[in-house]
Amino acid sequence: MSGKENMRELILASNSPRRKEILSKAGYVFGVKVSRFSEIGYGDPIETAEQNALGKAEDVFSYEGEKVVLGADTVVFAGGKILGKPADGKAAKDMLEFLSGKTHLVITGYAVIYPGGKVCGHDVSEVTFNVLSEEVINAYVASGSPLDKAGAYGIQDPFPIVAAYSGSINNIIGLPIEKIAPLLEKALKK
Repeated sequence: MSGKENMRELILASNSPRRKEILSKAGYVFGVKVSRFSEIGYGDPIETAEQNALGKAEDVFSYEGEKVVLGADTVVFAGGKILGKPADGKAAKDMLEFLSGKTHLVITGYAVIYPGGKVCGHDVSEVTFNVLSEEVINAYVASGSPLDKAGAYGIQDPFPIVAAYSGSINNIIGLPIEKIAPLLEKALKK
C-alpha cells in the first residue's frame, strides 16, 4: 500500500484482549472504542453473531464516521443452544460440564463499516472437548479465565480443555483475520 496518508484509521469496536492481539500480530495499527451496543440473541447462531457484530460496528461508526470500524461477536453453539459469556462461576462450570466430551461450533460474526461501504460475514470452526474431570473444571473456573469468553473457555488457555478442532484457530479465539484482512485492505484505502 502506498503511504500512510492514503489510509483511513482503523477502530476496533471491542475491548477484547484476544481480538487486539490478533489484529496486532497481523500488522494493523488501530484504536479501540468499546461499543455501547447490547448483544442480543436472535435464535440462529450465525444471525446472532453477525447482527451483534454489526450492531457494535454501527454504534462506534455513528461517532467515528470517517474511519474504518471493525465489529465482531463470537458465539458457541452446542446442543441447539447458543452459549455466550457466562454470568458467573456457576454458569461457567455448567457450560464446561455441558461441553465436556462433545463437539460444538464456534461462530464469529464480523462487520467492517467505512465511508461508502459495509460488509458483514462470519466464520465457523468446530471444536471437540476432552472429557473434563470435576478437578479440571473447578481449577479452570477458579482461574477466572472462563468468565470473559463465549462458551466459558479459550482454546489458547493452558488447561487440557480442547481435544481437537477444525477451521481457523483465530476464529475460535475471536477474530477470523484470514477472512477479515482482505476486507480491511479495501476499506482502509482512501
